[in-house]
Amino acid sequence: APVRTSTTVHTLRTVSQGFEIGANDDLLRARAVVLATGACSRPAIPGIADAVPESITTLTPLTYRDPGRLPHGGVLVVGASATGIQLAAEIHASGRPVTLAAGEHVRLPRRYRSRDIFWWLEATGLLGERYDEIDDLTRARHLPSPQLTGNPAAITDLNALAARGVRIAGRLGRIADGVAQFSGSLANTCALADLKMNRFLNRADEWATASGLDDELPPPHRFEPTRVDPRAPLELDLSSGEITTVLWATGFRPDHSWLHIPVRDRTGRIRHDGGVVTGAPGLYVLGLPVLRTRASTYIHGASADTEALAGRAAFVSAPFGLLTCSARYGPACQPRRGAWLPLVTKWRRVQHTRHTHWCHSGNVCPVHDAADPRRVGVCRSRRTGWGRHSAVSFN
Repeated sequence: APVRTSTTVHTLRTVSQGFEIGANDDLLRARAVVLATGACSRPAIPGIADAVPESITTLTPLTYRDPGRLPHGGVLVVGASATGIQLAAEIHASGRPVTLAAGEHVRLPRRYRSRDIFWWLEATGLLGERYDEIDDLTRARHLPSPQLTGNPAAITDLNALAARGVRIAGRLGRIADGVAQFSGSLANTCALADLKMNRFLNRADEWATASGLDDELPPPHRFEPTRVDPRAPLELDLSSGEITTVLWATGFRPDHSWLHIPVRDRTGRIRHDGGVVTGAPGLYVLGLPVLRTRASTYIHGASADTEALAGRAAFVSAPFGLLTCSARYGPACQPRRGAWLPLVTKWRRVQHTRHTHWCHSGNVCPVHDAADPRRVGVCRSRRTGWGRHSAVSFN
């Protein structure tokens, strides 16, 4: 397929038999569209950012470059997930005093029992949990990223930062008259993160025992609980000159402002079922947290998601649908003059038979998947006449 580089999509809307895409100065047509712009197009900045005094420099991870470009003085980093802790460590190493406002976070060790933590996440089956098997899917899709870096030797939890001299405060709740006010529940927040980490380590140990790997691995151990300084600040006057920069490491959100199809919920998130967009046949999405499994949140999970959705998109975008029509067994779809017109093609090394047929507008035609005749779906044709199956869905 042709690849267009340096192309900006401005609009995407539905038209008869597919979609219209406004890209640069062109209008493109497609029967299937995959939205693969990801979940991190824009920084998610809380509303309290508007209350930061004008004298303070405010940045996000997308506008931050290096500590040398920051004004002299202290830095308040808001957010203690993967990005926040790395930026706090880097800026503090440059000699600037750093205060880190830590809300809910996910604490995990980079390595456990001589194996990378992602080895454990895969081996125990946690990353393989499907979206329709998770009790609280909304919460799972909004979990903070773990406090991890790509350096296997690096320890980047709150204990490590505090030991280097980073001041840890609770979640930033509000800014009133230039005074930042932090939550007093830092100890509870850290205790909960420790509890969840240890629950997973227990699961990992149980899996290792059940798999007969205890003799091959170092013995189980636990990490020191997060230390909380009882002197952690509850307030910080941003007008005093102590803080000259606020860095909002409060996450990211997708940008679908160019999507002119009513498929988003009240929060602006795309409604989908495992990547199949709800209410827009032929529209798919990739690169979102827990799209199909927990692994979807991470870059290596995109491979399985892409493979799963590619098959569905191929059915929609194929010239004649790669489906066999079983409507001869029902009144909804009748052959013209009793003649079936078989066509043969090869797709994914499997031979299929396709039929052009006569559809009655507004009726539903039963359809069999040519690759697996046991799968029965329906073709909801929107027009009368000879043509291919459209809007096919399988139960």
